[in-house]
Amino acid sequence: MKKFYHKLFFMISLSALMFSCDNDDYEVTLNPEANTQVSVSSSNVMLSKEDKDQEVLTVSWTEPAFGYDAVAQYNVLFDVSGGDFSEAKKVAAGDDLQSVFTNEALNNIALGLGLIPEETAQMDVRIEIKMSDIESLFSGTQSISVVPYSEKIDPSTTWGIVGSAANDWGATPDLPFYKTGTDGVLVAYVALIDGEIKFRENNDWTLNYGDDGADGTLDEGGTNIAVNAGTYKIELNLNDLTYSIEEYTWGLVGSATPNGWDGPDLALTYDPYTDTWKSIVTLAEGEMKFRQNNDWALNYGDTGVDGILDNGGDNIVVEAGNYFVTVNFNTLEYSIEPIDLWGVIGSATPGGWDSDTDMTYDFADDTWKLNVDLTAGEIKFRANDDWALNYGDTGVDGILDEGGDNIAVDAGSYTITLDIENLTYTLRAN
Repeated sequence: MKKFYHKLFFMISLSALMFSCDNDDYEVTLNPEANTQVSVSSSNVMLSKEDKDQEVLTVSWTEPAFGYDAVAQYNVLFDVSGGDFSEAKKVAAGDDLQSVFTNEALNNIALGLGLIPEETAQMDVRIEIKMSDIESLFSGTQSISVVPYSEKIDPSTTWGIVGSAANDWGATPDLPFYKTGTDGVLVAYVALIDGEIKFRENNDWTLNYGDDGADGTLDEGGTNIAVNAGTYKIELNLNDLTYSIEEYTWGLVGSATPNGWDGPDLALTYDPYTDTWKSIVTLAEGEMKFRQNNDWALNYGDTGVDGILDNGGDNIVVEAGNYFVTVNFNTLEYSIEPIDLWGVIGSATPGGWDSDTDMTYDFADDTWKLNVDLTAGEIKFRANDDWALNYGDTGVDGILDEGGDNIAVDAGSYTITLDIENLTYTLRAN
């Protein structure tokens, strides 16, 4: 009996060994009943910019019953209500069974889905379950009502710069000052010509300041301030009635830019609505950096290619193309995103059907604009001076249609606005 036991043990061991040697042919079968349940901590979320770092939503889910030992990776997917999740915003959660979102994080997701700030909208959320060699599984959906906020700030003030160096003493609106993080301290980033300036409120002479002693102290109704041509940062301190003027620019330099490493740099423009510096640029294949005042004393690259600038860091490699460049010099975050350049073409435009009249991007409302004199005729919008992507208006309803009908216009001077995100346009007679 003892001998038989030893033989039986040997046979079982041999079978186990043979099974392990043939493990490559072993096929894992997923439990067909595997599923996960998703829940949200709140179904109604009013997002707040003032509390942007505060946690506002927790998405939780149950671990699926896989039918075998498995470690899954999870993604939280957000889409507009009724969407098919083909263009969902995805947030990686690793192997956790919940993900927590701050006001800022959830707001970025909502805006990325095209939801309109200050308007109530519905978003759907579901979980993607990923395991190696097995097609992704998905949970059911939960719906949340969300009111996103605008990332833009209201930087406007009642103060401006007037003078022969600025706007020909009021021939056009004064160059604006914007709010800073300190009450009563305003800032303007302006290009001036040789001449004189003063500071005044409401485009009016009732309250204006000059500088009688050229000592940086403001005097009501004081002497004009002489300046040389250049690009400046002007700070106006209404608390102690002082001001400062310094040469100030930010730009791109490098082999990818039109002027190479010697400059002058490809200038960035201050966007007061987001407190960032931006520009739409055409770059060649090569490298670039950001620097201040066309000088190497302060320059930024990106060591580690992590989207965060480093003082004196590595050159940033780019491919040839048109880009929307944004830099936040407060947080040192930056982005370089491909973008289409838009223009107007047609028999009514100065270039006819042969040449586009370029539009300019307006950072204030994220639209393309053009002031132009048109003749009686037709127009269309197209990207990158090419017919591969063009829009007309079939039905004359103000909604753009890709490859749509030509838009008929009367002769006159117009301000044309193109909202490419929402595919709308306006033609306003000047």
